[in-house]
Amino acid sequence: MYSKLKEQMDVKRYYSALKTMEHLENIYLPKVGQYRFCQIMIENIPKLREEIKDISMSDLKDFLESIRKHSDRIGETAMKQALQQKTFNIALHKQTGMNYKKSASVINDRVPEDGHRRSEQGADEDGEPEEEVLTAQDLVDFSPVYRCLHIYSVLGDKETFENYYRKQRRKQARLVLQPQSNMHETVEGYRKYFSQIVGFFVVEDHILHVTQGLVTRTFTDELWNMALAKIIAVLRTHSSYCTDPDLVLELKNLIVVFADTVQGYGFLVNRLFDLLFEIRDQYNETLLKKWAGLFREIFEADNYSPIPIANEEELRTVISKFPFQDSELDKQTFPKKLPMSQSVPQIYMQVKEFIYASLKFSESLHRSSTEIDDMLRKSTNLLLTRTLSGCLQNLIKKPHIGLTELVQIIINTTQLEQACKYLEDFITNITNISPETVHTTRLYGLSTFKDARHAAEGEIYTKLNQKIDEFIQLADYDWTMSEPDGRASGYLMDLINFLRSTFQVFTHLPSNTNDHAAMSGKVAQTACMSACKHLSTSLMQMLLDSELKQISMGAIQQFNLDVIQCELFASSDPVPGFQGDTLQLAFIDLRQLLDLFMVWDWSTYLADYGQPTSKYLRVNPSTALTLLEKMKDTSKKNQLFAQFRKNDRDKQKLIETVVKQLRSLANGMSHHT
Repeated sequence: MYSKLKEQMDVKRYYSALKTMEHLENIYLPKVGQYRFCQIMIENIPKLREEIKDISMSDLKDFLESIRKHSDRIGETAMKQALQQKTFNIALHKQTGMNYKKSASVINDRVPEDGHRRSEQGADEDGEPEEEVLTAQDLVDFSPVYRCLHIYSVLGDKETFENYYRKQRRKQARLVLQPQSNMHETVEGYRKYFSQIVGFFVVEDHILHVTQGLVTRTFTDELWNMALAKIIAVLRTHSSYCTDPDLVLELKNLIVVFADTVQGYGFLVNRLFDLLFEIRDQYNETLLKKWAGLFREIFEADNYSPIPIANEEELRTVISKFPFQDSELDKQTFPKKLPMSQSVPQIYMQVKEFIYASLKFSESLHRSSTEIDDMLRKSTNLLLTRTLSGCLQNLIKKPHIGLTELVQIIINTTQLEQACKYLEDFITNITNISPETVHTTRLYGLSTFKDARHAAEGEIYTKLNQKIDEFIQLADYDWTMSEPDGRASGYLMDLINFLRSTFQVFTHLPSNTNDHAAMSGKVAQTACMSACKHLSTSLMQMLLDSELKQISMGAIQQFNLDVIQCELFASSDPVPGFQGDTLQLAFIDLRQLLDLFMVWDWSTYLADYGQPTSKYLRVNPSTALTLLEKMKDTSKKNQLFAQFRKNDRDKQKLIETVVKQLRSLANGMSHHT
């Protein structure tokens, strides 16, 4: 019997050797215990038991190292087959309308507690062989852990073995959960990370089902909860580094497969899908940055001219990309022009592409159509109100964007605003959720395009004023001239010609619809009035400039010739739609001030001051005083006032008298204020 024991030890049949030791100790050796060799055997048996424990523990350590190395392969196989199973179920559901319940396990060959494999394995209900499915046992030899468990159980030390196994697996779990520092750079980095984790839990699930108590569901759930917290923290950090929406989308798909796989083993994954909503925000941010670049490229390539249409085919091509409708334009013969420029259909198509891209992330998130509809509308609103709006605002401020381009941008934004309802319909067709549904988010594109239009209009007024300022800086008056030149200044005539040609741009805008005509007319009128007011203010400031110390009557008369040209421009109806002399009123302050000085009508001004019917109602005493004092200094040096109708009068004395009265009026106004 002892030789049998030695033979079993030599061939590594340790479990049988332990049984033989029991027989020797309990049956055979007590009968012959008086012999010396029996004492030696009795002394050796505990040593042999320890040797077997050491050997089996060594085998267990080799096993643990083996599964650590093979975890990614096991997990990769599990995730691949989970994905195949899901794809198959979806296909069946589409074909039959039946909702097949997902298999509880797609890789692990579950073994009932009696240790026998299920007889159905390898065949479906019709007896046809299934495609071979690799299991954890196909990839890893689990026999060392079975042997070790049996040996420690026989030796009465099962608890020691269980504690050691669980402690080592906890350590391995922590190692598996540590990501590579550059994991976020490629999808392969994420895939390997998930595969290792899945492989770890597939092994634990197998051990749970084929051993009695080595691991428990409580133990695996505890490990999973620890792992889940770490996984979420890792993914939250690494996904934030990613700037490529395609990579974020691939990560999302991996997380879904990962979640579906571990859920098949009974682990809770709700927090993973909650994390996906956080990552979805990150995905949207990367999409918004990508589309900002696309929008900028479109705007930079645009020529900001109405789209020329030569024939019906070209018209169909544009309409296939953008929902343009205009009954008046339909009546026109080819060739004709659409009101918007080429960027409009391109922007519209890119908004639709964004909606498709946003939808890709929403798939497989186990969310209702209503929730997906809400996600799409909110992300589209961000695209319109933040990204596209920002691009439009930056475009409007670019130095190379002139008045013609700004006018075209106003038309473009009007077209895009009108197309927003079609984007609403586009999302509705995708999700089958009506916009009229309670709590449905509406698109805010209207405000985006209105804001852009207002900004473009404001920029038109600003650029016009800047151009006027450039001309004004060219003014070169001789403020001490004795006689006017008899014609308006060159800079002023150039300025008037510029304004005429500028406002012709507005009259040539496409006005196929009343909306376009009304819109362009309103902008043109506001721009024209703004320009005239700015010109009038600039001319007035030139007269009253504190650095200008002296002004002669000849200079006043020359200045008057320039103001007359401004009034002639205003009365020439440069932009249709003004009623009466509305535009000329922009220069009324200048006109009354110049008339007062050229006629030298101080008695009337002073007598009627404060009366609503006063001829010089728009002349402020302070303004008149400032200009008169500039002329007073001139009159001291020469006798220009001999030209006036009132001969032989002490003009200087009159000026002094008027100055005093004006000061009194000005002080009275100041005190009253």
